[in-house]
Amino acid sequence: MLNFFVKVAYALIGATLGAIFLPSLFDFLSVNQPWLTNAYTSALIGAVLFYLLSLVLTEPTVRSIKWLEERLMKAPVLDLLFGTVGMIVGLIVAFLLSFAVGAIQFPPITDILPVILSVLLGYLGFQFGFQKREELIQTFSRSGEKKKDGVQQSAESRASQKILDTSVIIDGRIADISETGFLEGELVIPQFVLTELQHIADSSDSLKRTKGRRGLDILKRIQDDRQTVITDEDFDDVSEVDMKLVRLAKKNGGVVVTNDFNLNKVCELHNVRVLNINDLANAVKPVVIPGEEMRVTVIKEGKEANQGIAYLDDGTMIVIENGKNQIGKTLTVAVTSVLQTSAGRMIFARPRDVKAKN
Repeated sequence: MLNFFVKVAYALIGATLGAIFLPSLFDFLSVNQPWLTNAYTSALIGAVLFYLLSLVLTEPTVRSIKWLEERLMKAPVLDLLFGTVGMIVGLIVAFLLSFAVGAIQFPPITDILPVILSVLLGYLGFQFGFQKREELIQTFSRSGEKKKDGVQQSAESRASQKILDTSVIIDGRIADISETGFLEGELVIPQFVLTELQHIADSSDSLKRTKGRRGLDILKRIQDDRQTVITDEDFDDVSEVDMKLVRLAKKNGGVVVTNDFNLNKVCELHNVRVLNINDLANAVKPVVIPGEEMRVTVIKEGKEANQGIAYLDDGTMIVIENGKNQIGKTLTVAVTSVLQTSAGRMIFARPRDVKAKN
């Protein structure tokens, strides 16, 4: 059915172009046959020529239409809305300029230039609306803001995009957090993150391949649970995925969601908001204070002399002084200090009945 409509469209375009240009062409060639210079005959000739041309161009045209349809279905609604508004404005400007062009008494210019203006200004208008959508949204939001109790609403409350990086997808905890409803706003997965995840899933290293496939499964789980957006925005002048994430967050006013300690620091240096899953995990862990006692099993030797290592059920590492000789044993330890960072939490302790060496 689409092939039929494409052929009809080619014939109509040919008929229109034939009616407009062929009479002038015949006059230029000094063709004096009245039946040939007739507008209806010219339209018929143009329709036949373009119909024959459509026999070759129909398949490429149909493929192009389907490709465009897929892109439009994947594009965010706001992108299409602002792009369309910008295109309409561009076409209106082109229409107004056509009046000035009409004052020029030169048929080739008056016939062709309005078409060129419509295509050019329509395209520029679409690109302007598409590229500047965030600035336009912020401008309209500021103008529509009302003061409440004498305090203007903060611009931070409008930052709803949560941009996921590769590490947080592979980690998997983001899916559980999303299901609880604590993560509000729109989840955005950049195409360059998906590409990196696919490369990991196709790696020859079995460990990397397992992580990559786990990340793809987590994404499918998130998409089944809530609405997500896959954006094709990219920055070709930057090769590092971390910097692309920072640039995307700065451009769209979004928030980067990660559990990568280094990316966390880079975001802070660029004044980009970041949500670190490790920070959240540390925040909801039970509070441990110096002097508190707990029962743990020493698993292995520590890096420093006479240290032993144990772990809590949530994965928190406990460094035990004088615990090297207690490997494999379960003992009661007393907490001496707690070190907590975005990279995780570490508890230092000593056996309750063993005095630290001076």
